Amino acid sequence: MLHDKKRTNLLLSAAGRDAMRRAGRFNAQLLDFIRPHVKAGVKTNEIDRLVHTYTLDHGHRPATLGYQGFTKSCCTSINEVICHGIPDEYELREGDIVNVDLTTIVDGWFGDQSETFLIEPVSDQSRAVTQCAFDCLYLAIEALTPGCRVSTIGETIVPEAHRRGFTVVREYVGHGLGRNFHQDPSIPHYPNRQSRSDRLLPGMAFTVEPMINAGSRFTKLDKADGWTVRTKDGLPSAQFEHTVLMTEEGPEILTHTEHGPRRGHKF
Repeated sequence: MLHDKKRTNLLLSAAGRDAMRRAGRFNAQLLDFIRPHVKAGVKTNEIDRLVHTYTLDHGHRPATLGYQGFTKSCCTSINEVICHGIPDEYELREGDIVNVDLTTIVDGWFGDQSETFLIEPVSDQSRAVTQCAFDCLYLAIEALTPGCRVSTIGETIVPEAHRRGFTVVREYVGHGLGRNFHQDPSIPHYPNRQSRSDRLLPGMAFTVEPMINAGSRFTKLDKADGWTVRTKDGLPSAQFEHTVLMTEEGPEILTHTEHGPRRGHKF
């Protein structure tokens, strides 16, 4: 359980909430900017270059660049890569699904989100697991209420994923967000003892970012680069992420894009 002092430190003032809204708005703007470039024939290094340049041109900083030794300004996770894929000379091709994960530092505050793109035509399996990840994101956010347990997220996601024949990654989770990239509370997408104790109080900002696997939930870390996480069975994985602010009225999504898919979208 979060100690009272630690919990109080996570509650944003009105000014802090507005700062997080600005960070979320820019991050969403960045994702919309990159959207038309995520297509067959484009190298993931080119996506990273565009993210880096656009962010700096607007006076902000890419949070992943240099973070614990990470060498790029975004993550691009393709097909069986669950998360933390490093942009390189790989050229996107028809049939791929690719998660683009963007985090920006705006005046010292962090905005964070990701979206899985389909490079059509894709397999029925890839489309279905992408749809599941997308739907689980919104179902979980909509289940939240002021002061609810963090476990509400996992208690919503796991049954829905299992109902569709998919699994939920456990090793990698969402997190609190503010002036730090990763902070309390931890936001697992499955219920555990900690998440049944921790509560989402008005003023807390955090990410919800379910990673859904087409096959088993088990993961494999690439020992060569220390970052890339793949499904252990090689089957595809999909993810969507929003930054959320809990308010007195309920959850407020801070990273809605203007041109991206919204609740109810069908892939």
